[in-house]
Amino acid sequence: MKKTVLVTALYSIFASVATAAGALLCITLSGGSDKVTRTWDMLLSLPRPVTVIFAVLLAVIDAAAVALAAILIVSDVRTRAARRAAKKAKTRPRFARLSAFDALPAALPEYEKPGTLNSLCERFRDFAASQLGLYYEKDVIRSYIASLAVTHLTVMQGISGTGKTSLAYALGKFLGNDAVMVPVQPSWKDRTDLLGYYNEFTDSYTETELLFKLYEAGRNDGIYVIVLDEMNIARVEYYFAEFLSLLELPEGPSRRLRVTSDSRESDPKQFESGTLCLPGNVWFTGTCNNDDSTLALSDKVFDRAFVIDLEHRATPFAAPPAKPAHISAGDLKSLFAAAQKTYALSAGMREKIESFDEYLVREFRITFGNRIMRQIEQFVPVFISCGGTESVAVDIMICRKVLRKLESQNPVFVRAGVNGLVRRMNELFGAENMSESKDFLARFKEL
Repeated sequence: MKKTVLVTALYSIFASVATAAGALLCITLSGGSDKVTRTWDMLLSLPRPVTVIFAVLLAVIDAAAVALAAILIVSDVRTRAARRAAKKAKTRPRFARLSAFDALPAALPEYEKPGTLNSLCERFRDFAASQLGLYYEKDVIRSYIASLAVTHLTVMQGISGTGKTSLAYALGKFLGNDAVMVPVQPSWKDRTDLLGYYNEFTDSYTETELLFKLYEAGRNDGIYVIVLDEMNIARVEYYFAEFLSLLELPEGPSRRLRVTSDSRESDPKQFESGTLCLPGNVWFTGTCNNDDSTLALSDKVFDRAFVIDLEHRATPFAAPPAKPAHISAGDLKSLFAAAQKTYALSAGMREKIESFDEYLVREFRITFGNRIMRQIEQFVPVFISCGGTESVAVDIMICRKVLRKLESQNPVFVRAGVNGLVRRMNELFGAENMSESKDFLARFKEL
Protein backbone atom coordinates (compact mmCIF):
# COMPACT_ATOMS: atom_id res chain seq x y z
CA MET A 1 0.00 0.00 0.00
CA LYS A 2 2.89 2.40 0.81
CA LYS A 3 4.52 1.60 -2.55
CA THR A 4 1.29 2.48 -4.35
CA VAL A 5 1.11 5.85 -2.59
CA LEU A 6 4.76 6.65 -3.46
CA VAL A 7 4.26 5.85 -7.14
CA THR A 8 1.13 7.96 -7.18
CA ALA A 9 3.04 10.92 -5.66
CA LEU A 10 5.88 10.66 -8.23
CA TYR A 11 3.45 10.60 -11.13
CA SER A 12 1.63 13.57 -9.66
CA ILE A 13 4.91 15.58 -9.49
CA PHE A 14 5.74 14.58 -13.04
CA ALA A 15 2.26 15.63 -14.15
CA SER A 16 2.71 19.04 -12.46
CA VAL A 17 6.06 19.69 -14.20
CA ALA A 18 4.62 18.59 -17.53
CA THR A 19 1.64 20.86 -16.99
CA ALA A 20 3.88 23.87 -16.30
CA ALA A 21 6.00 23.17 -19.38
CA GLY A 22 2.90 22.69 -21.50
CA ALA A 23 1.47 25.95 -20.25
CA LEU A 24 4.57 27.88 -21.24
CA LEU A 25 4.59 26.33 -24.66
CA CYS A 26 0.94 27.10 -25.11
CA ILE A 27 1.64 30.75 -24.27
CA THR A 28 4.44 30.76 -26.81
CA LEU A 29 2.31 29.14 -29.52
CA SER A 30 -0.63 31.39 -28.86
CA GLY A 31 1.36 34.39 -30.02
CA GLY A 32 1.85 36.09 -26.68
CA SER A 33 4.01 39.20 -26.17
CA ASP A 34 7.09 39.41 -28.25
CA LYS A 35 9.23 39.61 -25.16
CA VAL A 36 7.96 36.30 -23.77
CA THR A 37 8.13 34.63 -27.17
CA ARG A 38 11.68 35.81 -27.80
CA THR A 39 12.77 34.73 -24.33
CA TRP A 40 11.24 31.26 -24.74
CA ASP A 41 12.64 30.79 -28.25
CA MET A 42 16.04 31.92 -27.08
CA LEU A 43 15.99 29.46 -24.21
CA LEU A 44 14.95 26.55 -26.35
CA SER A 45 16.91 27.61 -29.44
CA LEU A 46 14.61 25.38 -31.45
CA PRO A 47 12.70 26.01 -34.66
CA ARG A 48 9.03 26.76 -34.20
CA PRO A 49 7.71 23.53 -35.85
CA VAL A 50 9.81 21.48 -33.43
CA THR A 51 8.44 23.51 -30.55
CA VAL A 52 4.88 22.79 -31.66
CA ILE A 53 5.56 19.04 -31.79
CA PHE A 54 7.22 19.17 -28.37
CA ALA A 55 4.24 21.03 -26.93
CA VAL A 56 1.80 18.44 -28.26
CA LEU A 57 3.91 15.60 -26.80
CA LEU A 58 4.02 17.32 -23.44
CA ALA A 59 0.26 17.73 -23.49
CA VAL A 60 -0.26 14.02 -24.26
CA ILE A 61 2.21 12.96 -21.56
CA ASP A 62 0.55 15.33 -19.16
CA ALA A 63 -2.89 13.84 -19.85
CA ALA A 64 -1.53 10.27 -19.52
CA ALA A 65 0.20 11.08 -16.25
CA VAL A 66 -2.92 12.61 -14.80
CA ALA A 67 -5.01 9.59 -15.91
CA LEU A 68 -2.48 7.12 -14.48
CA ALA A 69 -2.37 9.00 -11.21
CA ALA A 70 -6.16 8.84 -11.00
CA ILE A 71 -6.13 5.09 -11.73
CA LEU A 72 -3.54 4.49 -9.03
CA ILE A 73 -5.51 6.47 -6.51
CA VAL A 74 -8.73 4.58 -7.31
CA SER A 75 -6.84 1.28 -7.15
CA ASP A 76 -5.40 2.18 -3.76
CA VAL A 77 -8.84 3.05 -2.43
CA ARG A 78 -10.28 -0.24 -3.69
CA THR A 79 -7.36 -2.21 -2.24
CA ARG A 80 -7.91 -0.62 1.15
CA ALA A 81 -11.63 -1.45 0.98
CA ALA A 82 -10.97 -5.05 -0.10
CA ARG A 83 -8.50 -5.57 2.74
CA ARG A 84 -10.96 -4.18 5.25
CA ALA A 85 -13.67 -6.52 3.87
CA ALA A 86 -11.31 -9.52 3.96
CA LYS A 87 -10.29 -8.72 7.52
CA LYS A 88 -13.92 -8.40 8.51
CA ALA A 89 -14.75 -11.73 6.77
CA LYS A 90 -11.99 -13.53 8.65
CA THR A 91 -13.30 -12.32 11.97
CA ARG A 92 -16.93 -13.15 11.09
CA PRO A 93 -17.71 -16.82 11.81
CA ARG A 94 -18.74 -18.84 8.77
CA PHE A 95 -20.33 -21.51 11.01
CA ALA A 96 -23.05 -19.34 12.51
CA ARG A 97 -24.91 -22.03 14.45
CA LEU A 98 -21.84 -23.84 15.76
CA SER A 99 -20.19 -20.57 16.82
CA ALA A 100 -23.38 -19.52 18.59
CA PHE A 101 -23.35 -22.88 20.39
CA ASP A 102 -19.75 -22.23 21.49
CA ALA A 103 -20.90 -18.96 23.06
CA LEU A 104 -23.41 -20.78 25.28
CA PRO A 105 -22.25 -21.85 28.75
CA ALA A 106 -21.31 -25.52 28.98
CA ALA A 107 -24.23 -27.43 30.47
CA LEU A 108 -23.64 -30.21 32.99
CA PRO A 109 -26.54 -32.64 32.47
CA GLU A 110 -27.42 -35.06 35.22
CA TYR A 111 -27.52 -38.73 34.28
CA GLU A 112 -29.21 -41.52 36.16
CA LYS A 113 -27.65 -44.88 36.87
CA PRO A 114 -28.89 -47.39 34.28
CA GLY A 115 -29.12 -50.43 36.56
CA THR A 116 -28.67 -53.70 34.66
CA LEU A 117 -28.85 -54.24 30.92
CA ASN A 118 -31.76 -56.64 31.41
CA SER A 119 -33.80 -54.06 33.33
CA LEU A 120 -32.86 -51.43 30.77
CA CYS A 121 -34.19 -53.58 27.90
CA GLU A 122 -37.41 -54.39 29.76
CA ARG A 123 -37.92 -50.73 30.60
CA PHE A 124 -37.30 -49.70 26.99
CA ARG A 125 -39.78 -52.27 25.68
CA ASP A 126 -42.43 -51.15 28.17
CA PHE A 127 -41.76 -47.48 27.37
CA ALA A 128 -42.19 -48.04 23.62
CA ALA A 129 -45.44 -49.92 24.17
CA SER A 130 -47.03 -47.75 26.87
CA GLN A 131 -45.88 -44.31 25.75
CA LEU A 132 -45.55 -44.65 21.97
CA GLY A 133 -47.79 -47.56 21.07
CA LEU A 134 -44.89 -49.44 19.48
CA TYR A 135 -44.54 -53.17 20.14
CA TYR A 136 -41.39 -55.25 19.69
CA GLU A 137 -40.33 -58.75 20.61
CA LYS A 138 -37.83 -59.09 23.43
CA ASP A 139 -35.08 -60.50 21.25
CA VAL A 140 -35.39 -57.54 18.88
CA ILE A 141 -34.89 -55.12 21.77
CA ARG A 142 -31.99 -57.20 23.08
CA SER A 143 -30.40 -57.35 19.65
CA TYR A 144 -30.68 -53.59 19.18
CA ILE A 145 -29.16 -52.76 22.58
CA ALA A 146 -26.44 -55.40 22.20
CA SER A 147 -25.60 -54.11 18.71
CA LEU A 148 -24.49 -50.84 20.28
CA ALA A 149 -21.68 -52.78 21.95
CA VAL A 150 -20.51 -54.24 18.62
CA THR A 151 -20.55 -51.32 16.22
CA HIS A 152 -21.72 -47.74 15.83
CA LEU A 153 -23.75 -48.63 12.71
CA THR A 154 -26.90 -50.76 12.94
CA VAL A 155 -28.86 -51.62 9.80
CA MET A 156 -32.54 -52.56 10.03
CA GLN A 157 -33.98 -54.45 7.09
CA GLY A 158 -37.46 -55.66 6.32
CA ILE A 159 -40.70 -54.87 4.59
CA SER A 160 -42.27 -51.47 4.99
CA GLY A 161 -44.37 -50.93 8.10
CA THR A 162 -42.57 -53.31 10.45
CA GLY A 163 -41.26 -50.50 12.67
CA LYS A 164 -37.66 -50.08 11.53
CA THR A 165 -37.54 -46.30 11.80
CA SER A 166 -39.87 -46.29 14.80
CA LEU A 167 -37.50 -48.48 16.82
CA ALA A 168 -34.65 -45.98 16.51
CA TYR A 169 -37.07 -43.11 17.12
CA ALA A 170 -38.31 -44.84 20.27
CA LEU A 171 -34.76 -45.34 21.55
CA GLY A 172 -34.08 -41.61 21.22
CA LYS A 173 -37.25 -40.80 23.12
CA PHE A 174 -36.40 -43.36 25.79
CA LEU A 175 -32.94 -41.88 26.32
CA GLY A 176 -34.34 -38.34 26.58
CA ASN A 177 -32.40 -37.23 23.50
CA ASP A 178 -34.53 -37.29 20.35
CA ALA A 179 -33.06 -39.20 17.42
CA VAL A 180 -31.93 -37.12 14.45
CA MET A 181 -33.81 -38.14 11.31
CA VAL A 182 -31.73 -37.86 8.14
CA PRO A 183 -33.79 -38.71 5.02
CA VAL A 184 -31.31 -40.02 2.45
CA GLN A 185 -31.74 -38.72 -1.10
CA PRO A 186 -31.05 -40.70 -4.32
CA SER A 187 -28.55 -38.08 -5.54
CA TRP A 188 -26.22 -38.28 -2.53
CA LYS A 189 -22.61 -39.02 -3.43
CA ASP A 190 -20.24 -37.65 -0.78
CA ARG A 191 -20.00 -36.41 2.80
CA THR A 192 -21.18 -32.87 1.95
CA ASP A 193 -24.69 -34.30 1.60
CA LEU A 194 -24.50 -35.26 5.27
CA LEU A 195 -22.42 -32.44 6.75
CA GLY A 196 -23.28 -29.44 4.55
CA TYR A 197 -21.19 -27.26 2.25
CA TYR A 198 -19.37 -23.93 2.01
CA ASN A 199 -21.08 -21.13 0.07
CA GLU A 200 -18.43 -18.89 -1.53
CA PHE A 201 -20.92 -16.13 -2.41
CA THR A 202 -22.12 -15.64 1.17
CA ASP A 203 -18.82 -16.75 2.74
CA SER A 204 -20.77 -18.99 5.09
CA TYR A 205 -21.21 -22.70 5.68
CA THR A 206 -24.58 -24.35 5.23
CA GLU A 207 -24.81 -26.42 8.41
CA THR A 208 -26.96 -29.56 8.54
CA GLU A 209 -28.72 -30.86 11.62
CA LEU A 210 -26.38 -33.86 11.59
CA LEU A 211 -23.29 -31.62 11.72
CA PHE A 212 -24.75 -29.69 14.64
CA LYS A 213 -25.58 -32.87 16.57
CA LEU A 214 -22.08 -34.28 16.00
CA TYR A 215 -20.68 -31.01 17.33
CA GLU A 216 -23.07 -30.97 20.28
CA ALA A 217 -22.20 -34.58 21.13
CA GLY A 218 -18.56 -33.61 21.46
CA ARG A 219 -19.41 -31.42 24.46
CA ASN A 220 -21.33 -33.91 26.62
CA ASP A 221 -21.66 -37.63 27.35
CA GLY A 222 -25.24 -38.16 26.27
CA ILE A 223 -26.26 -40.91 23.85
CA TYR A 224 -27.01 -39.66 20.33
CA VAL A 225 -28.97 -41.72 17.79
CA ILE A 226 -28.70 -40.72 14.12
CA VAL A 227 -31.23 -42.35 11.76
CA LEU A 228 -30.29 -42.67 8.08
CA ASP A 229 -33.78 -43.23 6.75
CA GLU A 230 -33.85 -45.38 3.59
CA MET A 231 -30.08 -45.41 3.57
CA ASN A 232 -29.85 -47.70 0.51
CA ILE A 233 -31.77 -45.39 -1.79
CA ALA A 234 -28.28 -44.06 -2.64
CA ARG A 235 -24.87 -45.73 -2.59
CA VAL A 236 -23.92 -46.02 1.07
CA GLU A 237 -20.29 -46.60 0.05
CA TYR A 238 -20.27 -43.12 -1.53
CA TYR A 239 -21.89 -40.66 0.87
CA PHE A 240 -21.03 -42.62 4.04
CA ALA A 241 -17.54 -43.79 2.99
CA GLU A 242 -15.59 -41.57 5.38
CA PHE A 243 -17.81 -42.55 8.30
CA LEU A 244 -17.37 -46.26 7.53
CA SER A 245 -13.59 -45.87 7.65
CA LEU A 246 -13.53 -43.80 10.82
CA LEU A 247 -15.92 -46.07 12.70
CA GLU A 248 -13.36 -48.85 12.29
CA LEU A 249 -10.77 -46.84 14.23
CA PRO A 250 -10.54 -46.84 18.04
CA GLU A 251 -12.46 -44.02 19.69
CA GLY A 252 -10.31 -40.96 20.23
CA PRO A 253 -8.77 -37.92 18.59
CA SER A 254 -7.68 -39.90 15.50
CA ARG A 255 -11.30 -40.22 14.35
CA ARG A 256 -11.62 -36.84 12.65
CA LEU A 257 -14.08 -35.88 9.91
CA ARG A 258 -12.98 -33.49 7.17
CA VAL A 259 -15.49 -30.62 7.10
CA THR A 260 -13.62 -27.81 5.29
CA SER A 261 -10.51 -27.65 3.15
CA ASP A 262 -9.02 -24.77 5.15
CA SER A 263 -9.16 -23.32 8.64
CA ARG A 264 -9.81 -19.89 10.14
CA GLU A 265 -9.36 -18.34 13.53
CA SER A 266 -13.12 -17.78 13.72
CA ASP A 267 -13.97 -21.47 13.14
CA PRO A 268 -15.73 -23.37 15.99
CA LYS A 269 -13.61 -24.33 18.97
CA GLN A 270 -13.77 -28.08 18.38
CA PHE A 271 -12.45 -27.74 14.83
CA GLU A 272 -8.83 -28.58 14.12
CA SER A 273 -7.45 -27.70 10.67
CA GLY A 274 -10.94 -27.97 9.19
CA THR A 275 -11.72 -31.33 10.85
CA LEU A 276 -14.14 -32.39 13.58
CA CYS A 277 -13.70 -35.36 15.89
CA LEU A 278 -16.32 -38.09 15.42
CA PRO A 279 -17.58 -38.57 19.01
CA GLY A 280 -17.82 -42.00 20.55
CA ASN A 281 -21.27 -41.31 21.98
CA VAL A 282 -22.93 -41.22 18.54
CA TRP A 283 -24.60 -44.32 17.06
CA PHE A 284 -26.00 -44.53 13.52
CA THR A 285 -29.06 -46.58 12.61
CA GLY A 286 -29.85 -47.10 8.95
CA THR A 287 -33.17 -48.38 7.65
CA CYS A 288 -33.39 -50.37 4.41
CA ASN A 289 -36.33 -51.30 2.22
CA ASN A 290 -35.73 -54.03 -0.33
CA ASP A 291 -37.60 -53.01 -3.47
CA ASP A 292 -36.96 -51.80 -7.02
CA SER A 293 -36.16 -48.25 -5.88
CA THR A 294 -33.26 -49.23 -3.62
CA LEU A 295 -29.72 -50.55 -4.01
CA ALA A 296 -28.22 -53.65 -2.47
CA LEU A 297 -25.78 -53.12 0.39
CA SER A 298 -22.23 -54.27 -0.27
CA ASP A 299 -20.24 -56.71 1.86
CA LYS A 300 -18.18 -53.75 3.07
CA VAL A 301 -21.25 -52.29 4.75
CA PHE A 302 -22.59 -55.62 6.05
CA ASP A 303 -19.24 -56.56 7.60
CA ARG A 304 -18.97 -53.26 9.48
CA ALA A 305 -22.61 -53.01 10.54
CA PHE A 306 -24.93 -55.07 12.67
CA VAL A 307 -28.05 -56.18 10.80
CA ILE A 308 -31.51 -56.62 12.33
CA ASP A 309 -34.23 -58.17 10.19
CA LEU A 310 -37.78 -57.04 10.94
CA GLU A 311 -40.06 -59.20 8.83
CA HIS A 312 -43.32 -58.82 10.77
CA ARG A 313 -44.97 -56.69 13.40
CA ALA A 314 -44.98 -57.89 16.99
CA THR A 315 -48.21 -58.75 18.76
CA PRO A 316 -49.51 -55.90 20.97
CA PHE A 317 -49.30 -56.51 24.70
CA ALA A 318 -50.24 -54.74 27.92
CA ALA A 319 -47.23 -52.89 29.29
CA PRO A 320 -46.87 -51.00 32.57
CA PRO A 321 -46.09 -47.29 32.31
CA ALA A 322 -42.36 -46.67 32.00
CA LYS A 323 -40.36 -43.45 32.18
CA PRO A 324 -37.42 -42.43 29.97
CA ALA A 325 -33.92 -43.39 31.11
CA HIS A 326 -31.53 -40.46 30.84
CA ILE A 327 -28.24 -42.37 30.96
CA SER A 328 -24.75 -41.46 29.76
CA ALA A 329 -22.75 -43.15 27.04
CA GLY A 330 -19.96 -43.81 29.52
CA ASP A 331 -22.27 -45.73 31.87
CA LEU A 332 -23.73 -47.73 28.99
CA LYS A 333 -20.25 -48.72 27.76
CA SER A 334 -19.32 -49.70 31.30
CA LEU A 335 -22.28 -52.09 31.35
CA PHE A 336 -21.13 -53.52 28.02
CA ALA A 337 -17.60 -54.05 29.32
CA ALA A 338 -18.86 -55.71 32.51
CA ALA A 339 -21.12 -58.04 30.52
CA GLN A 340 -18.30 -59.06 28.18
CA LYS A 341 -16.19 -59.90 31.19
CA THR A 342 -18.91 -61.76 33.07
CA TYR A 343 -20.59 -63.65 30.22
CA ALA A 344 -17.65 -64.30 27.92
CA LEU A 345 -18.20 -66.79 25.12
CA SER A 346 -17.93 -70.30 26.60
CA ALA A 347 -15.14 -72.63 25.50
CA GLY A 348 -17.64 -75.24 24.31
CA MET A 349 -19.53 -72.74 22.14
CA ARG A 350 -16.27 -71.42 20.70
CA GLU A 351 -15.31 -74.96 19.62
CA LYS A 352 -18.69 -75.43 17.97
CA ILE A 353 -18.36 -72.16 16.09
CA GLU A 354 -14.88 -73.07 14.89
CA SER A 355 -16.09 -76.50 13.72
CA PHE A 356 -18.99 -74.86 11.90
CA ASP A 357 -16.55 -72.43 10.30
CA GLU A 358 -14.44 -75.34 9.02
CA TYR A 359 -17.53 -76.93 7.48
CA LEU A 360 -18.51 -73.70 5.72
CA VAL A 361 -15.01 -73.27 4.34
CA ARG A 362 -14.92 -76.83 3.06
CA GLU A 363 -18.41 -76.97 1.56
CA PHE A 364 -19.26 -73.37 0.61
CA ARG A 365 -15.93 -71.50 0.54
CA ILE A 366 -17.10 -68.88 3.04
CA THR A 367 -15.60 -68.12 6.44
CA PHE A 368 -16.12 -65.96 9.50
CA GLY A 369 -13.02 -63.81 9.37
CA ASN A 370 -11.39 -62.07 12.31
CA ARG A 371 -13.81 -59.14 12.30
CA ILE A 372 -16.93 -61.31 12.54
CA MET A 373 -15.39 -63.52 15.23
CA ARG A 374 -14.55 -60.42 17.25
CA GLN A 375 -18.12 -59.17 16.83
CA ILE A 376 -19.48 -62.51 18.06
CA GLU A 377 -17.30 -62.24 21.16
CA GLN A 378 -18.63 -58.72 21.79
CA PHE A 379 -22.30 -59.37 21.00
CA VAL A 380 -23.00 -62.69 22.74
CA PRO A 381 -22.11 -61.60 26.32
CA VAL A 382 -24.10 -58.37 26.07
CA PHE A 383 -27.10 -60.21 24.61
CA ILE A 384 -26.97 -62.63 27.55
CA SER A 385 -26.75 -59.71 29.98
CA CYS A 386 -29.84 -58.23 28.31
CA GLY A 387 -31.78 -61.35 29.31
CA GLY A 388 -31.13 -63.63 26.32
CA THR A 389 -29.32 -66.94 26.00
CA GLU A 390 -25.98 -67.84 24.47
CA SER A 391 -27.48 -70.18 21.86
CA VAL A 392 -29.94 -67.54 20.61
CA ALA A 393 -27.18 -64.92 20.45
CA VAL A 394 -24.92 -67.23 18.42
CA ASP A 395 -27.86 -68.09 16.16
CA ILE A 396 -28.46 -64.38 15.47
CA MET A 397 -24.81 -63.69 14.68
CA ILE A 398 -24.34 -66.73 12.43
CA CYS A 399 -27.54 -65.98 10.53
CA ARG A 400 -26.95 -62.26 10.00
CA LYS A 401 -23.18 -62.12 9.68
CA VAL A 402 -22.19 -65.48 8.12
CA LEU A 403 -25.04 -67.23 6.32
CA ARG A 404 -25.93 -63.95 4.64
CA LYS A 405 -22.81 -64.45 2.51
CA LEU A 406 -24.56 -67.38 0.80
CA GLU A 407 -26.81 -64.89 -1.01
CA SER A 408 -23.89 -63.88 -3.23
CA GLN A 409 -23.29 -67.48 -4.39
CA ASN A 410 -24.99 -69.58 -7.04
CA PRO A 411 -28.48 -70.37 -5.66
CA VAL A 412 -28.50 -73.82 -7.30
CA PHE A 413 -25.21 -74.69 -5.60
CA VAL A 414 -26.45 -73.40 -2.23
CA ARG A 415 -29.81 -75.20 -2.52
CA ALA A 416 -28.02 -78.48 -3.13
CA GLY A 417 -26.01 -78.09 0.10
CA VAL A 418 -28.70 -76.71 2.42
CA ASN A 419 -29.79 -80.07 3.85
CA GLY A 420 -26.24 -81.02 4.73
CA LEU A 421 -25.68 -77.63 6.31
CA VAL A 422 -28.78 -77.99 8.48
CA ARG A 423 -27.68 -81.47 9.58
CA ARG A 424 -24.29 -80.10 10.57
CA MET A 425 -25.93 -77.33 12.58
CA ASN A 426 -28.09 -79.86 14.40
CA GLU A 427 -25.04 -81.95 15.23
CA LEU A 428 -23.14 -79.00 16.66
CA PHE A 429 -25.79 -76.79 18.26
CA GLY A 430 -28.71 -79.15 18.79
CA ALA A 431 -31.87 -79.70 16.74
CA GLU A 432 -33.87 -77.45 19.09
CA ASN A 433 -31.59 -74.45 18.50
CA MET A 434 -30.56 -72.19 15.58
CA SER A 435 -34.16 -71.57 14.50
CA GLU A 436 -33.41 -68.21 12.86
CA SER A 437 -30.56 -69.67 10.82
CA LYS A 438 -32.73 -72.60 9.72
CA ASP A 439 -35.54 -70.26 8.67
CA PHE A 440 -33.05 -68.29 6.62
CA LEU A 441 -31.72 -71.43 4.91
CA ALA A 442 -35.26 -72.62 4.18
CA ARG A 443 -35.66 -69.71 1.78
CA PHE A 444 -33.08 -71.24 -0.55
CA LYS A 445 -35.23 -74.36 -0.91
CA GLU A 446 -38.05 -72.20 -2.25
CA LEU A 447 -35.91 -70.67 -5.01
